[in-house]
Amino acid sequence: MVNQKRLALVNDITGFGRCSVTVELPIISALKIQVCPLPTALLSVHTGFPNYFLDDFTDRMEIYIDSWRKNNLTFDALATGFFGSAAQIEIVRRYAKNFPATVIVDPVMGDHGKIYKSYTREMCRNLRGLLEFADLVTPNLTEACELLGIAYPSGGVVSDSELATMAANIAAKTRGSRVIITGVALDFDDGSNIANFIFDNGQTNLITSKKIGGDRSGAGDAFFAIAAASWLNGENLIDSTRKAADFVGKCIGHAEKLNLPWNYGLPFEEFLTELR
Repeated sequence: MVNQKRLALVNDITGFGRCSVTVELPIISALKIQVCPLPTALLSVHTGFPNYFLDDFTDRMEIYIDSWRKNNLTFDALATGFFGSAAQIEIVRRYAKNFPATVIVDPVMGDHGKIYKSYTREMCRNLRGLLEFADLVTPNLTEACELLGIAYPSGGVVSDSELATMAANIAAKTRGSRVIITGVALDFDDGSNIANFIFDNGQTNLITSKKIGGDRSGAGDAFFAIAAASWLNGENLIDSTRKAADFVGKCIGHAEKLNLPWNYGLPFEEFLTELR
C-alpha cells in the first residue's frame, strides 16, 4: 500500500519575510509530503527587520510533542531548523533519540563566519548533540566550522579537498553519513559561482551554480525544503541538491527583477507549480 509521507518540522513560524516554516511548508507540500510544524517561536517578522515581536515556545514544546504521542501519531521524518534556546534543542534531542524514522538536521546557527546573536555557546554545543541521530545534515560553511570546532576560513573561501575533509568529519558524527555543505565559495572560482558540496557515505560531489544577486532571507530554507523533501521522495542527493539550487537561483533572479528588499525573501510562490 502506498502512503503519503509525513514530516514533523521543527522551526519558527514567522509572519512576514518568507523564511522558516512559511517557506518550507508550502514548498515541501508542493513536493507531496505532509508537513506538521512543531514551533520553536512565533515571530511577526524575522530578525532582519529593525522591529519584531517574538513569542518563545520553549515551555510549550514538550506538551505539544506529548499530544502527538497520546494521539499515536507517526512520522516518516523529523527535520530541525531554528532553535530559540538550549532547552529547546535538548527537548528535540530527546525526541530524536527515540524517533524511529529519518532525522534531518539543518543546523541553523550563523552565516558569513558569524554565529547569530541569538545563539549562545551552550546552544551550539547542544546542537552538535543532535548529529548522532541525524541521517542527513545540511550546514552552510559557518555552521560546518562550528560543528567541527574549527576556524572559519579566510574570506569564506575553501578548496574542494577542504570541504571533503570537513564533510567527512561531520558525517562521522552522524548515523546516516550524509552531508550537504551549502552555499560555499571555492578557491579556484572567480566569485561568479556558488557551490554545494555533497558527501554521501564516502562518495563526494560538487554542484556549482551561477551566483545571482545578493543574500536574501529564506533562501537557505527554500534550498533545504527542496533538497530534503526530494531526498525523502527517493531522489539521490545529487539530483535533490541540483533541483534545490536551480529553484533558488530562479527565485533570486525574479526577486532581482521585482527589486524586492533582501529581507522580503524569495518570491517562490511564482514557481511552486513547477516543483515535482
